[in-house]
Amino acid sequence: MKKLLNTVYVTTEGASLRKDGENLVIEVEGETRGRVPFHMLASVVVFGGLYLSPPLIGACAEGGITIVILERSGKFQARIEGPVSGNVLLRRAQYAASDQPDEIVRGIVLGKIANQRSVLLRALRDHGDSLTDQQQDCLQQAGERLGQIMRHVAATALDTDQLRGCEGEAAQRYFGAFDTMLRSPDPEICFRGRSRRPPLDPVNAVLSFLYTLLTHDCRSAAEAVGLDPAVGFLHRDRPGRPSLALDLMEELRPVLVDRLVLSLFNRRQLRAGDFTVREGGAVLLSDEARKLVLTAWQERKKEERMHPFLQEKAPLGLVPYLQAQLLARHLRGDLDAYPSWLWK
Repeated sequence: MKKLLNTVYVTTEGASLRKDGENLVIEVEGETRGRVPFHMLASVVVFGGLYLSPPLIGACAEGGITIVILERSGKFQARIEGPVSGNVLLRRAQYAASDQPDEIVRGIVLGKIANQRSVLLRALRDHGDSLTDQQQDCLQQAGERLGQIMRHVAATALDTDQLRGCEGEAAQRYFGAFDTMLRSPDPEICFRGRSRRPPLDPVNAVLSFLYTLLTHDCRSAAEAVGLDPAVGFLHRDRPGRPSLALDLMEELRPVLVDRLVLSLFNRRQLRAGDFTVREGGAVLLSDEARKLVLTAWQERKKEERMHPFLQEKAPLGLVPYLQAQLLARHLRGDLDAYPSWLWK
């Protein structure tokens, strides 16, 4: 199994990143704050205005270490990487499958809905005693409807557009019950539906921030096994869109991100004062809150779960790579179907 390599996140404004021998060195105001050997790195993610030395960029490109540059808000700006290696036969199989993606899309949609349903039922089980009858009914009914959609998807010969419709209804039902799972004492911490560009409330701000990080991990995973991250199955091809990375993250979002966001708010690690509202209504994390979220994200990725197909434990941070590898095996013809990752 491929080792889970580390991602270094640099959030301090004005920091400098340089190469020293075979190490990445992080400096702030001339003082060394961190030193990481290149062989322990898979990627570097930097936020805002930082300095990257040309020798460091060259060493990362040569060593296959991706550098991702994000705005302070977490919005993607640029990606620096060396030559992309990949198996041309695998990519040809990927392109051919993208023309008739129904079965792969079915696996992705089933995995996503199953994991969304698990999040709802886990919240009902863990906090049912403290919920009102109306709140319990909301979670119960949403879970039941997701179960019905799952059975329909599994038992019916649906084309990709129909599967997208099922996925859309499931997402609407799931996020319609999301506010019920929040237990923050702050009235500002509420959820009235997904808002993306820009996020219009604290919950959406954290969701969007972590979805950006998960997209980066899924894109890196796709490239690591030789797949083209721009050519997906569930998500339509669009210039500049990493459609395959978005596909891979769908079944992982409820467990890796949504559960973490709920935990951060419900444990009161994030409060209303950790966010600022810009002109136009955009809501952003404060610098300190962003560091807290990043720390929690890294800890979340270290947690181990049994992989339902491989039947071995793996850190959650390794799951995008494992799923990309299983997808590549399916495209090569080694597996009859793409096996979803299911959280239990």
